[in-house]
Amino acid sequence: MTLFLAIETSCDETAAAVFDEVPRIRSSVVASQTDLHARFGGVVPEVAARAHLQRLLPVLDEALQQAQITLADIGCVVVHHMPGLIGALLVGVSAAKMLAVALDVPLIGVNHVHGHLYACRLTAGRDIFPCVGLVVSGGHTLLYDCRSALEFHRLGGTLDDAAGEAFDKIASLLGLGFPGGPAVEREAANGNPQAFRLPRALLHDARLDFSFSGLKTAVLYAFAGQDNPRPAPPPPGQLRADLAASFQQAVVDVLVAKSRAALQRLGYTRLAVGGGVAANQALRTALQDMCSSTGVELIVPPLSLCTDNAAMAAMAVEAWRRGAFSSLDLEPTPTLLG
Repeated sequence: MTLFLAIETSCDETAAAVFDEVPRIRSSVVASQTDLHARFGGVVPEVAARAHLQRLLPVLDEALQQAQITLADIGCVVVHHMPGLIGALLVGVSAAKMLAVALDVPLIGVNHVHGHLYACRLTAGRDIFPCVGLVVSGGHTLLYDCRSALEFHRLGGTLDDAAGEAFDKIASLLGLGFPGGPAVEREAANGNPQAFRLPRALLHDARLDFSFSGLKTAVLYAFAGQDNPRPAPPPPGQLRADLAASFQQAVVDVLVAKSRAALQRLGYTRLAVGGGVAANQALRTALQDMCSSTGVELIVPPLSLCTDNAAMAAMAVEAWRRGAFSSLDLEPTPTLLG
């Protein structure tokens, strides 16, 4: 049984995992950097890269210990090499190449965004393709025609802010802290999602694209007016809760509508959803309601596989079966290719 060691350092989570060719996860370790970036209200690339340098070896060691193996048992090294912060990616890719050479085993580079959808395959424990794939994370909001485990064709994506990025910006505007997704969700739980009529950009557009930057501006105007570009956050209370709930509902409405449109266009009866924003309970509930009413199977990973992790790099098993290995000149690629 071949064992794989995977590395994730694309943004602000230092992660490692061990899995086998089933694929079955033997261990998954994530070291969060939230505490390092909270005071800045967002991820600082240089801080993230330095933290990866400090944390990667202990994380790798813990992943091996949890799997009850040693480096000598590893038959393939896997790394997320795109997309992400270039300095952060460089740490993981360099370590992966070094390990592949030292262990004399194959190297496989994996697309981090595609990995978010493969997490749904891990969750299901069976083949889920073809399906529509929705990725909603801090850096990406994308719809895919997922024809196989390694064949993803982009249907549409955000034209400006990603959904997760919009959550972070709204959390900052409302004084809710970082990371923004969980903070906004907690505040929205006490609010009225219909309190403010906020825009749903491109909701009725035939394209399967998204736009959330105007929604952020609309929330700002809703409590500060158009003549106060740097307002103080609203104080705790019903107004702030209603703003958070109305914003969250607007995002959810668009994500659900575009997913429904993609399913109808392709005629698929399965929707896979991945990424950090997929942890949002309001989104999960709305997607489940839509899928139940249209006879579509919804697959969303558990929370541990929604946020950045190395276990979702298990899609490398699909490439390994085909002998599709990466060369040792594999480069970190900050932009999304496909």
